[in-house]
Amino acid sequence: MTRAKIDDVLVTDGELPLADDLLRATSGWLTFLEHERGCSPATLASYERDLRQFIGFLKRDLGHPPCLGDLARIDIKTVRRFLSARRRDGAASRSLSRTVSALRTFYRWLENTGLVANRALAQVAMPRIPHTLPKPLTVEKAAALVEGESIGDDWINARDIAVLLLLYGAGLRISEALGLTRRDAPLPGRDVIRIVGKGGKERLVPILPVTQRAVAHYIALCPYPLEPDGALFLGAKGGPLSPRLIQLAIARMRDALTLPETATPHALRHSFATHLLAAGADLRQIQELLGHASLSTTQVYTEVDRERILAVYDRAHPRS
Repeated sequence: MTRAKIDDVLVTDGELPLADDLLRATSGWLTFLEHERGCSPATLASYERDLRQFIGFLKRDLGHPPCLGDLARIDIKTVRRFLSARRRDGAASRSLSRTVSALRTFYRWLENTGLVANRALAQVAMPRIPHTLPKPLTVEKAAALVEGESIGDDWINARDIAVLLLLYGAGLRISEALGLTRRDAPLPGRDVIRIVGKGGKERLVPILPVTQRAVAHYIALCPYPLEPDGALFLGAKGGPLSPRLIQLAIARMRDALTLPETATPHALRHSFATHLLAAGADLRQIQELLGHASLSTTQVYTEVDRERILAVYDRAHPRS
């Protein structure tokens, strides 16, 4: 990451540039995250944004471009005022929690490199995040969604069905499905593909025959040439397919299929995990298939299944 890039990221709204020592430190931190921690582009973008907001607050609070010395003098009251300002701007607890995590990571890196030692961030309590459960679709609703309309000769519809089958049939994230290249295409005879997920974590994912056939059908109909190292899924004008278009495709199907508002591309991944668990799959196996770094992340699906069982019990028991 170049210094010009860092300057573009951190200088907003015509404010004064940062002190040189803080610019160099920020550049070093982001480079560390990218190359040594293997953070994904999405994580880097989030951390950049969190740090930009914090430094923008400090500029206004101090009345001058902050330097490393200013970061060394930050106290817990300043951090709390920053979080309160973000809350007033509409930031939810989950966003604030990620912001605190990003800033703690930045300060730990500053301390480990001998630039700044300040434990104010470590003393700030993490915002309380409401406990929410994934909202999977029922087996019937998920099947109806991925079947879509009759495939026919509409290459756009064939493309969307192939993507949705990768989400529900293989548990891919939308970014992972749309990140596939033509060379990666899971065509008939190729029942396993290698996926690089969050944090550069690799996993092998089995692909169902129905998904292989759907991908092959899309490729046969696609009117644009597909380069081996280019995007597998293309938009109407021939560029890489945007996740937004898949979100809109699902939104259009909600009314026709009487789907809930929670029916999203990611809900298909939740459905994949929940339906496997309900069918008796081992939690460790589901963890590997989803690419979760920690089993605790996967365990949330046991709560989803428990909720489903209790709901069925309440509806079916004669004394409920």
